[in-house]
Amino acid sequence: MYRTMTRAALLLALMFIFQSLRLFLPVPAFVSMFVIGSAVNACLLAAVETAGWQAALLLGLAAPVIACLQQALPVPVLIIPVIAANIFYIAGYKVLLPVNRWLAVAAAAGLKMAGLYVAVAWLLTFVNIPANLAVMIKMMLSWPQLITGVTGGIICFVVLARRQGGNGRRAGL
Repeated sequence: MYRTMTRAALLLALMFIFQSLRLFLPVPAFVSMFVIGSAVNACLLAAVETAGWQAALLLGLAAPVIACLQQALPVPVLIIPVIAANIFYIAGYKVLLPVNRWLAVAAAAGLKMAGLYVAVAWLLTFVNIPANLAVMIKMMLSWPQLITGVTGGIICFVVLARRQGGNGRRAGL
C-alpha cells in the first residue's frame, strides 16, 4: 500500500513539474500544449499501471485544477469538462489494456478528445466569452487532445519498458 501511495505521490509531483514548465519555458502556448499535454497524459497512464486507477483518477482531477491555477485554462468552468475527459481517458485505457495496449491508448485518446470537445462546445454556449476566444478554446480542446493522448501513451510505454527492462507492463495487470 505504501509503495502504491508513494508512486502516486511521485507521479503527482512529476505532473505538477511538467505543468509548471509552461511558466518557465518561453514557447508558444500551442507548442506548450502538445509538450505538457503529452507529459501529463503519460503520467495519467503510468499511474494506472503503477499505482492503480484510483490514483490515476486523483491525478486526473488535479491536472485541470493546476492548469487553472497557472492560468492555462482561460475560463475556470473548463475544469469540469477536462476532469471528465481525463476520467474517459483513464477508464478507456484501464478497460482495454487487458485486450491490447495500443488499442487501449487509441480508444482512450479518442474518448478523451470526443468527450472534451462535446462537453466544451456545449458548455461554451452558456458562458459569455468573445466568439474568437470560444473558437480557439474549441480548437485547442479537440484534435490536439487526440495527439497528446496517443503521444502520452507512447511516452508511458517507453518509460515503463525502460524502468522494467522489458515490455513495460507490470505482472498482474
